[in-house]
Amino acid sequence: MPIYEYRCADCGKKSTFITLSVSSALEPKCKSCGSAAVKKLVSRVTIFRSEESRLEDLADPSKLAGLDENDPKSVARWMKKMGKEMGEDMDEGFEQEIDQAVEEAEGGGEGPTI
Repeated sequence: MPIYEYRCADCGKKSTFITLSVSSALEPKCKSCGSAAVKKLVSRVTIFRSEESRLEDLADPSKLAGLDENDPKSVARWMKKMGKEMGEDMDEGFEQEIDQAVEEAEGGGEGPTI
C-alpha cells in the first residue's frame, strides 16, 4: 500500500495518506486545517528486516565504538542509535526521558540512572 506525505503551505503541518494502490485517485487536503495547498514530500523508505537480523547487527562489537559508559551523553547517543537500529520509531517521550536522565546524571540529581 503506497503511503504519501504532504506538507501544508498554510499551517505547515504534515499529513499522511495511505492508498490501496498507486493508481488510486488522491486529492490531498491538510488533515489539520483542510487546505488544499499541500506539497508532496519525499518519504523515507522502510526496509523490513527480521528480528534475528536486527539482533545480529546489535551484537556486532563495532556498534559499541565511541561508547564511553562513564559519559552520560555518550550513553544517551548510543541508546538513541540503538532505538533506531531496532527499526522502530521511538516517540518523543523516549528521547525526552533519555535527555532528562542525562541532565540528572550530570547534575548529580537523585533521578534514574542510565
